[in-house]
Amino acid sequence: MVIATELRIYFENPVGRVLEHPDGYAYVMYNAGPRKLDDLQSFLTHTSQLLHRRGWCKLLGDQRLMSPFTEEERLWIVDYWITRTADGSQVYGAVLIPEDVFARLSVSQMMGEAREAAMTYRLFESESSAAAWLRQLP
Repeated sequence: MVIATELRIYFENPVGRVLEHPDGYAYVMYNAGPRKLDDLQSFLTHTSQLLHRRGWCKLLGDQRLMSPFTEEERLWIVDYWITRTADGSQVYGAVLIPEDVFARLSVSQMMGEAREAAMTYRLFESESSAAAWLRQLP
């Protein structure tokens, strides 16, 4: 398995880091703590740009340290980002489960809504399981 610190950083801001994984997916690492909506929007917009630029349809979201999504963040992600990122094609997301119980709840709620927008998510407790799932996808 490739260690995240060995990956090329595509984008970084207070929300976290977007890395390029050599297996053909975006590795999205969220930082701990509160976020500003515009920082989250920039972070996820750069993630979309990486996926489109590389022709990738997969991402690994490391949300273990993440604080819960606010209602405003959740609405923007579901109503705008997922729809725009999928752009008529299927996108797959392997998500490492947040440690914070409230963050887990906000992610679960959003995942149910995301399934309706051409994005397939699965939750994982380990990075190796998440990466294995992504590798077996087309």
